[in-house]
Amino acid sequence: MQSQHLKQGIWFIALVLVQSLIFNHVHIAGYATPFVYVYFILSLKCDTPRNALLLWGFTLGLAVDIFSDTPGMNAAATTLLAFIRPWLLNLFMSHDNAGNECPCRHVMGLASFLGYAILGILIHHAVLLLLDTFSFFNWGMLLLKTVCSTALTTICVLITDTMQKQR
Repeated sequence: MQSQHLKQGIWFIALVLVQSLIFNHVHIAGYATPFVYVYFILSLKCDTPRNALLLWGFTLGLAVDIFSDTPGMNAAATTLLAFIRPWLLNLFMSHDNAGNECPCRHVMGLASFLGYAILGILIHHAVLLLLDTFSFFNWGMLLLKTVCSTALTTICVLITDTMQKQR
C-alpha cells in the first residue's frame, strides 16, 4: 500500500516536471502542444474514490499552473477531467475489468483505451484552450489547436502507457 502511494507521488512529480520543463515549450507549428500530465489522472486505479480523484486532479493542475504561470486554467481543466473520469471508465471499460486495475492498454484493450484517452484528453484540452483563449471570436483556430493538441497528447500518452507497462 505504501509503495503504491510512493509510486503515485513519483509519477505526479515526474509528470509535473516533464510538463513544466519540456512539454510546455513544445509548440508544433503553433497549433499543437502536448499536455502529457493528464496521463496521471487517466491512469489512476479504477477504484480510486471520487473525492481523491478530484483532489489529485486539482493538485496536479495547480502544480502545473504554478510552474507554467497560468492562473488556474490547468487546475480547472484537470479537475473537470477527474470529475468525468468515472463516467468515461463506465463508457469504455467492461465491468469484468473494473476493480482495482489501472486503466491501460493492456487491461482495456487498444480500442477501448484509445476511446477513453481520446475523449478524456479532448474534453480536457477543449476546456483548457477555451480558458486560455477566453473567446469564441476565432473558433476555427480554437478547434484546430484543440484537435492537434489532442492528437499529439494522445500519441504521448500511448507511448508513456506502453513504456510504463513494459517495466
